[in-house]
Amino acid sequence: MVHINVLKKLICVLVVILLSLTVCLWRDTRRSYYIPFKTESNDLQIHGTLEKWNPLKSQSLFPEAGSELGQISKTWLGDQSKMKGSTSGTAEKSKKAANFVKVWDKDSSSRNLIPRLQKVRKSYLSMNKYNVTYKGKRNAAKLSPEKLLCQLRDRVNVTMIQGSDDPFDTSEWHQYLPRKNLNETVGHLGHCAVVSSAGSLKSSHLGQEIDSHDAVLRFNRAPIKGFEEDVGEKTTIRLVNSQLVTVREQQFLREALYNTGILIVWDPAPYHAEINEWYRKPDYNFFESYKAYRGIHPEQPFYILNPKMQWQLWDILQENSPEYIQPNPPSSGMLGIILMMTLCNEVHVYEYLPSKRQTDICHYYQKFHDRACTVGAYHPLLFEKNLVKHLNQGTDEDIFTSGKVTLPGFRNVRC
Repeated sequence: MVHINVLKKLICVLVVILLSLTVCLWRDTRRSYYIPFKTESNDLQIHGTLEKWNPLKSQSLFPEAGSELGQISKTWLGDQSKMKGSTSGTAEKSKKAANFVKVWDKDSSSRNLIPRLQKVRKSYLSMNKYNVTYKGKRNAAKLSPEKLLCQLRDRVNVTMIQGSDDPFDTSEWHQYLPRKNLNETVGHLGHCAVVSSAGSLKSSHLGQEIDSHDAVLRFNRAPIKGFEEDVGEKTTIRLVNSQLVTVREQQFLREALYNTGILIVWDPAPYHAEINEWYRKPDYNFFESYKAYRGIHPEQPFYILNPKMQWQLWDILQENSPEYIQPNPPSSGMLGIILMMTLCNEVHVYEYLPSKRQTDICHYYQKFHDRACTVGAYHPLLFEKNLVKHLNQGTDEDIFTSGKVTLPGFRNVRC
């Protein structure tokens, strides 16, 4: 009888151990979206910030902290008091702590998307609104960052609509289109900032750093007033989508926000369509709004992005992705990044890849929540971020602390 009781106890212990291992393995598989980074710094000086960091409840592609970043291991958060007491062991412990810091994984897969977003992605793949018929090659092995930069520089032609482009070569359009090309208007730019509209910019205190750049690109209706400490005040270029320009509720013709810096509007076009075809059937017919704006603000530089550029960029995204991406144009964010890499010597992109402040709030000026704002639904955002992370010339610590990615300007790329 005694032996039977002992046996039962042993079985119970084994069951508990097996359940614990199962839970651990389950958690491990859910952490596939970020990889630890290592730094050569002897003291990361980030543990004070991390003490205040509470992981969000939302669970998506990044289950450990909302939709972006994982929780830092409690094994070292709990040892911080000991770290302060040791001088000789500080560097070693800080280096050990760094191994728990995680950032965007450049090999992220749609398989890790939450079920809702997987269904949305499959829906867009089958819908194929823009008649994408990609027949290009697929790079089985990931290209080096250097070769990928050369692809982007040589194959993505970032130009604006000109008066010589049919059907814009009319006397009417000549009075609206800017007479100077974009390069003449902005001049030679050194260090530039691309500021996303991500909710994680809230409380970032990055405003001064952003304003220190020679030029700053912002998107759509992202405001400055009231958010200067976090996003800065300088606006050199504002890239807006055609929906914003067209929809009356957006107050595009009246809002003073759009009267600063250089405006550039873009509109989705059919896959590799000629300008004529796109002009006859734009996604949003913004042309009349464009003319109206130019009539009200004739001195305001306002360009129309050549729609061929978006699909040239999409082809490279697909060519360098191991799975099928959404057959929809790249996001405004990705278009803006490539635009500034064309104009500047070096580009710093803020909160496109999420930092430790990540939240599932879409924009820093709103309270709207949607996980798709991070990983994409309509746009192939997940694959865009993979590419940007692969090209990053900065450190993973920069991404973690500031959400900052460093990219070279194309004029500095040697092929």
